[in-house]
Amino acid sequence: MIKTDVLIIGGGPAGAACAWYLRRHNIDCLVLDREPFPRVKLCAGWIQPEVLADLEIQPGEYPHSFTTFSALRIAIRGIGFPLPTRQHAIRRIEFDHWLLQRSGTPVVTHHARTIERADGGYVVDGEYSGKYLVGAAGTHCPVYRTFFQEVHPRAADTLIVTQEEEFPYAYADPHCYLWFVENRLPGYAWYVPKAGGYVNVGVGGKAEILKANGDTIMHHWDRLVEKLARRGLVRDYTFTPKGHSYYLRQSFGKVRVDNAFIVGDAVGLATLDMGEGIGPAIQSGLLAAAAIVHGTEYTVDTIRRSSLLPTWLFGI
Repeated sequence: MIKTDVLIIGGGPAGAACAWYLRRHNIDCLVLDREPFPRVKLCAGWIQPEVLADLEIQPGEYPHSFTTFSALRIAIRGIGFPLPTRQHAIRRIEFDHWLLQRSGTPVVTHHARTIERADGGYVVDGEYSGKYLVGAAGTHCPVYRTFFQEVHPRAADTLIVTQEEEFPYAYADPHCYLWFVENRLPGYAWYVPKAGGYVNVGVGGKAEILKANGDTIMHHWDRLVEKLARRGLVRDYTFTPKGHSYYLRQSFGKVRVDNAFIVGDAVGLATLDMGEGIGPAIQSGLLAAAAIVHGTEYTVDTIRRSSLLPTWLFGI
């Protein structure tokens, strides 16, 4: 059996941030992830400058595709306006792998299925053990399923479903577009051009409202594809979108049970206005690591609830 101080299930930004902090404080840890890195991850890859500050990433240190927007082209219920801001976009296939490598933490490709308490710690599938356990494996995290499902129920009305795709494309328009609450969509659609000749497009909305309206996210995906062609943003491309789901920020139950923690999408931390999850995931990973290192309380109450805009603007 492989033993460590902290077992981290999930190697995305939350798990990588947690591992990075632990290793800086000489805490032995191990990351288990069901997929080998680098791996494709559905995500617009939008990050705020605070992410770089939280992880102490210096300008020029990040070696991969990195796009900076000085303004976003936003439309809410068809009314458009530019929003001056400073935001960044990365490709998750590059960013997540780099964060894990930067942490200096051993990573094992392993699909965690059974987690048990044993000898004052936790054992995964009879193969890996640790005094502490961090669940960073997203919406369907096995740590959440095993220890938190009852003490941290996630509200059905905060579930977001998406369809999106990232692909190489010789785009002509370098602006980032966000279209909120169009055609009764309880969410928004996006077009995000990225450095290195890639584009990410997608649509996301509240699953419960879509169902109540007799609607589907695929219907809004088809509307988006029409819009992209009509505006000349993406033409003559055969889309093969995929979907995923996650939870917006909500009222929290327990995020720590004994020495088990949940972070990132396992908690449900995506911001209420943009559904942005990378920044909150990283912050939660750092907070969990700090609680382990310093023996302090673990809470996610300080993590921001919105990214850019007041949520009352959208009426959703």
